[in-house]
Amino acid sequence: MRAKTLKIHPKDNIEVALIDLSEGQIISAGNDKITLLNNVAAKHKFALKDFKPGDDVIMYGVLVGKAVLPIQIGDVVTTKNIKHASGDYELGERKTNWLIPDTTAWKDRTFMGYHRADGSVGVANYWLVIPLVFCENRNVKVIQDAFAKELGYQTDTSPERDHVQQLIKLYRSGKNADEILNSDLAAETDIVTEDTRLFPNVDGIKFLTHSLGCAGIKEDTRDLCGLLAGYITHANVAGATVLSLGCQNAQIDMLKAEIFKRDPNFSKPLYTLEQQQIGNESDLLKLAVKQTFAGLIKANEQYRQPAPLNKLCVGLECGGSDGFSGISANPSLGHASDILVELGGSVILAEFPELCGVEQELSDRCIDEATADRFMHLMRSYNDKAKALGSGFDSNPSAGNVRDGLITDAIKSAGAAKKGGTSPIADVLDYPEKVRKPGLTLLCTPGSDVESTTAEVGSGATIVVFTTGLGTPTGNPIAPVIKVSTNTKLYNKMHDIIDIDAGTVISGDESINEAGERILEQIIRIASGEEKAKAVASGHDDFIPWKRGISL
Repeated sequence: MRAKTLKIHPKDNIEVALIDLSEGQIISAGNDKITLLNNVAAKHKFALKDFKPGDDVIMYGVLVGKAVLPIQIGDVVTTKNIKHASGDYELGERKTNWLIPDTTAWKDRTFMGYHRADGSVGVANYWLVIPLVFCENRNVKVIQDAFAKELGYQTDTSPERDHVQQLIKLYRSGKNADEILNSDLAAETDIVTEDTRLFPNVDGIKFLTHSLGCAGIKEDTRDLCGLLAGYITHANVAGATVLSLGCQNAQIDMLKAEIFKRDPNFSKPLYTLEQQQIGNESDLLKLAVKQTFAGLIKANEQYRQPAPLNKLCVGLECGGSDGFSGISANPSLGHASDILVELGGSVILAEFPELCGVEQELSDRCIDEATADRFMHLMRSYNDKAKALGSGFDSNPSAGNVRDGLITDAIKSAGAAKKGGTSPIADVLDYPEKVRKPGLTLLCTPGSDVESTTAEVGSGATIVVFTTGLGTPTGNPIAPVIKVSTNTKLYNKMHDIIDIDAGTVISGDESINEAGERILEQIIRIASGEEKAKAVASGHDDFIPWKRGISL
């Protein structure tokens, strides 16, 4: 029989409803029977004890809130009767023992990837066209229009275009707005497109426009160059064309220094063009097109070869989270993470505002005191800066998070951290540093989905696994983003953007370990080019650099 509720940790004094529960319903809680005093929607929590104002609320075994009103046993827990709270943290003893998974079935497995000169292995093969400053965005778009269709990376056929054509016909036939809104469009037909790519070994040309590069503080300029260098040196990238205006803060020499920092023996094709030096814009574009085409010829010489799983670098992401995130998709991904770490691979856990409340556990898991100190310093500095601007980590949960059970940042964070499994933390990085060690790395990024995913890929993630309870289409230009739903209802409703259903854990049809191993199998298939992540197939190329300063 499917369980109705779940007490996650023995120390918890609130419990999660796995299905909608009704007022008056009697729930077994250990040896006790609790009568619910309210309706409790699935994903939300109810009290296992009587609370007085100021009492600690415990979930996942950690402090996640404080009662602000009296709460009776069986009461639903809401934003009206508790507020965010998290425990203090300090440098403690190293606690690096972990639940080492059995990797017998995986140790000889391989994926088919692109081997690069620096020893990394990509899961895709892209060419980049990048502006160093927002002034060049329009020229990047011109190059995009020139290349995408002609080289077979963009077709004129899509269901949406067909629908527009149908609507045009209805309008021309005399239909008004209300009649068009109530009209039935023809069912979508399967679109079959022949692979007409001139360069079959190149997965695409990606154009990374942005709003930075000038008029900001030096930190933002340096970070932008570091991020772009991370993409240029990325294992999924064969080479790049970079457009510069010339007078902006983000200079070509600064970009090259950041490239050298990440790869001292950098040997990929890299073309840099400066408009103010070349002069005529048409000459700039002509040269950029010619050089990019030459680069694509070189990129096409790359091809997939077998690689061990320890060459994978997986970014761990969540967005549109719900009350099931921390008990289904996230711990399942955590098990997959632990397998990869044990095999010698790399995983990245980011989104520092969503680690609020579990700082002590994570700092204790760091391999040495210097690593723990850096994590705590970055957490405190980030939170202090947010508070100075009139906010703080407690403002992180979105309206959707709260509506679906994540009513404090600490509740959200305790569940989000489960993506990182149980392994020791090998390294802590500040944005946009590059991953430099195998194992679990903590990367300082915002909780914002696209900014965090952009940063993880810039730090070296060749593939991203993204858990969601509410649904989101987020993708990335150069790294596949695999979506995992926390509940089956979401998977069925948004199957066009969700790759994997982890709601099987909630239904009891699958264990966390079984779901995690299924996630890992999907990672291997997509890394090998056998399947496309749905975000890739749909063309979701989301790219937003993190701007930490102000405009000047």
